[in-house]
Amino acid sequence: MDRTGIRLAFSPHLHVFVAARLREDGAQVRTDGVSSLGHVVESLGVPLTEVGALHVGGREVPPRYVPVEGDEVRVREVTRPQPLPGPPRFLLDVHLGTLARRLRLLGVDTAYESVDIGDAALAARSAAEQRVMLSRDRGLLHRRELWAGGYVYSHRPPEQLKDVLSRFAPPLRPWTRCTACNGVLREAGKEAVRERLHGGTERSYDVYAQCADCGQVYWRGAHHERLNAIVEEAVREFGTPGQGAVADR
Repeated sequence: MDRTGIRLAFSPHLHVFVAARLREDGAQVRTDGVSSLGHVVESLGVPLTEVGALHVGGREVPPRYVPVEGDEVRVREVTRPQPLPGPPRFLLDVHLGTLARRLRLLGVDTAYESVDIGDAALAARSAAEQRVMLSRDRGLLHRRELWAGGYVYSHRPPEQLKDVLSRFAPPLRPWTRCTACNGVLREAGKEAVRERLHGGTERSYDVYAQCADCGQVYWRGAHHERLNAIVEEAVREFGTPGQGAVADR
């Protein structure tokens, strides 16, 4: 079978996924003449979760478009904020625990797997619960059953958080979710949570919140200043907070 020759230009944001020879505009690629453009792009290393518009000869085409000889293709990154087919709810894999806790601190609905349950199970949960799968595992993001996905580009939690908030623009409701389990926090009186407190905590604090799911108790303790700095920076840059409860421990 004759091979079909096309030329590709990837957005610089996508260069992290492709071989060095494909980072130049107009890199030549041979296809089998029957595969879709989406399949071709994925076969070169780019998860479709990271692809925005595909342009051929200046016109936008869908991923199912089959390239023909001489096509000049531009592969663009996703737009920001990225539209989703439903509310921005997230699922994070085992490697993103700090990011999960920071998203929950901001009141963002964030499921997290603290053990490695495997790509198939993660993708199935993403689909079943309609959650955006966030991962640095490129193979996972190639799975067709994902409801939606996003590659986490940085190793550093502060940069990871900014990337996710910039890309998906979830509503921020700081201090309303349990950072341990993602449950909703409720205000709690000291008497209601006394049995969960150590002596020094009981004497020093009067305002508490408790997770409705796991029972974890929170108060404005020694870590509050550091956590509040994370919250204030995120709210300043990415949104206005809703009503919040107490959240520290």
